[in-house]
Amino acid sequence: MREKETGKVESHRDLDVWRAGMDLTVTIYRLTGKLPPDERYGLVSQMRRAATSIPANIAEGHGRKTTGEFLQALSVSRGSLAELSTYLELSVRLEYVDRSDIEDAWALSVTSGKLLNGLMRSLESRKRHMSTARNEAGR
Repeated sequence: MREKETGKVESHRDLDVWRAGMDLTVTIYRLTGKLPPDERYGLVSQMRRAATSIPANIAEGHGRKTTGEFLQALSVSRGSLAELSTYLELSVRLEYVDRSDIEDAWALSVTSGKLLNGLMRSLESRKRHMSTARNEAGR
């Protein structure tokens, strides 16, 4: 997370993981422009939908009330990232693009995955800590 001068994350836009997801989405939109026109309603649509889902679910989750809801949305983002990586590999195997054409998208997807996993670990740890603190306070 990138903290503002106040030391708080004020918006989903302050999250490194959201920004990485947005960069990945833009890269995917550009890459899918190279795919065959007859894939417009197939692979192109699926890749764009999966890519867009990544930052959109991060934003939605950040806007939710509970840490559990945020974690659920991040889990959906992680699933969309896995889906997208499958489509990237498929586009190479179908010889629609060369492996070198997906390098930027692949690198951004790896970065996004690491950031998602790190944020999820942090939130899970915070959730466990808060649960433990509540349990100890109730004794």
